[in-house]
Amino acid sequence: MLGCDASTADDITQETFLKVLRRDTFVQHSDAATSAYLRRTAYNLVVSMHRRKAKEQPVAAFELFDESWDRWAGADLTGDEAGDALRNCLAALTDRARKALRMRYSDSASRAEIGDALGISEHGARNLMQRAKQQLKTCVTNQLNTI
Repeated sequence: MLGCDASTADDITQETFLKVLRRDTFVQHSDAATSAYLRRTAYNLVVSMHRRKAKEQPVAAFELFDESWDRWAGADLTGDEAGDALRNCLAALTDRARKALRMRYSDSASRAEIGDALGISEHGARNLMQRAKQQLKTCVTNQLNTI
């Protein structure tokens, strides 16, 4: 929504969480406050990226972005529904896909390290994770829409 491809969005997401982890003074006051902080940090990283590339990408529907964010991270999904849906959907992935996602997001492994561990190329690891994330998105969305 903010004008970047899926790979750049992954990088921005990682950078956002790294900024939180590197910040010695970060205090989580509430889920809503943390969500707002993460969203603002990601937005600032995207803006900085566009400035560095001397490109301006207008965002026509920032309200839609906020609405989507609130649906995923807002107060209405702090219960068990979203977590249960994600756990169910993760269980439906292949072992390789789960391992790749765990290595990337829990262990902060690089795509090259994931590829080596799975016996595939770095590009293959990227494709595997993109397919797995798309499957998770579709599955979680379907499960939440049936609630």
